[in-house]
Amino acid sequence: MNTELARFNMIEQQIRPWDVLDAGVLSLLSQVRREDFVQPAYATMAFVDTETPLPTRSGRPEFMLPPKLEARLLQELKVQKHERVLEIGTGSGFMAAMLGMQAKHVTSYEIRPELAAFAQHNLSQSGIENVRVVLANAAVGLDSEAPWDAIILSGSVHKVPTNLLGQLKVGGRLLGIVGDEPIMHATLFTRTAQEAFHKLVLFDTIAPRLHHFEDPSAFQF
Repeated sequence: MNTELARFNMIEQQIRPWDVLDAGVLSLLSQVRREDFVQPAYATMAFVDTETPLPTRSGRPEFMLPPKLEARLLQELKVQKHERVLEIGTGSGFMAAMLGMQAKHVTSYEIRPELAAFAQHNLSQSGIENVRVVLANAAVGLDSEAPWDAIILSGSVHKVPTNLLGQLKVGGRLLGIVGDEPIMHATLFTRTAQEAFHKLVLFDTIAPRLHHFEDPSAFQF
């Protein structure tokens, strides 16, 4: 496989047509080697418009988000060089790596040990030094390091917990995929004052659920 041609085609045929036009984001996609964040068995899927399997030992299968969705989320979060970012759902470490190239520092939560180890290895091999992977339950956030300039949920939730919104600085943003299949929305929350938030629905999409976030009951009485 011609890796550089595949990368070029991913950017030009998948990502640009999905309204990802920010020059900085497009440049990052050329710099951060996505193929270094997938399992060797799935190397040919690194640039394909699909979810890519992640190494899990048991339980629910886990996947990398499609490239165009990762790129669009990165564009919408608008991370700046002076900012501290919290990611929930490290997965392969690819999103954390791109955030690390934009931010001052990134803390990324991952609940599955095998994925935390996989992501840390990928980040180290890629020379990303300002990202810290934390093995813990992401649903509670990281109170000791709050407030954050930006929080991103690299997966979907039924609703965003108020405790996470409360960990934003005034002016900070939280970006997540909110809702239930078949309808989910990429949604941006901005803390406009100590007790006030602005909610903006950006676009429709679908993403796998994050672990241990509240879901509605399947039963109705």
